[in-house]
Amino acid sequence: MAKPKAPKRTLDSYTVKPVNKTIKPGDCVLMRPSEPSKPSYVAKIEKIESDARGANVKVHVRWYYRPEESIGGRRQFHGSKEVFLSDHFDIQSADTIEGKCTVHSFKSYTKLDAVGNEDFFCRFEYNSSSGAFNPDRVAVYCKCEMPYNPDDLMVQCEGCSDWFHPTCINMTAEEAKRLDHFFCESCSTEGHRSCRILIPIVDTQMQRWIQNDVGGDSSTILS
Repeated sequence: MAKPKAPKRTLDSYTVKPVNKTIKPGDCVLMRPSEPSKPSYVAKIEKIESDARGANVKVHVRWYYRPEESIGGRRQFHGSKEVFLSDHFDIQSADTIEGKCTVHSFKSYTKLDAVGNEDFFCRFEYNSSSGAFNPDRVAVYCKCEMPYNPDDLMVQCEGCSDWFHPTCINMTAEEAKRLDHFFCESCSTEGHRSCRILIPIVDTQMQRWIQNDVGGDSSTILS
């Protein structure tokens, strides 16, 4: 005769004693990787369960993938703290939780005054079987026609309002920060060439651009 399954309890919250952090469904956490050389895994807690005595606590999680863990790998426009919400669900021991973290929306992340070790952002959902992203089209900027990477300094043309990487317009980041005005090559009429200088872009300018859902001139398909 098959042994009956031990009854389980669903917990509203659980305190992870080694790190003294209380977790609950909906929280994002850092989890111990399979290899010490790898960065911590990022996951969203869906459910917390224990046995009838309140021991042997398990967490049902939905994994976030880092760009290098996806089929296409890390690309130039991926931020260093970017993760993708995957369709990969799992059950793990609560003892593997190393701490709590925050996965911000893309817009919220760009508004942070400072980015901590526990801050991440997500702008895509990821299908771990097909490698497909949702959304599969995003706005692109600059001559290189790349999506925005919040780690990169960009300057805005005062004529067309498009954004450019200093390296794509033959400028260093230091030169971009020192100058006052910028007109891209397409907008540089004779009248503008005498004041062809780069404006030092502060984060709040790009924040307003993103928050108003103003994209670049075209889009790219992700695969």
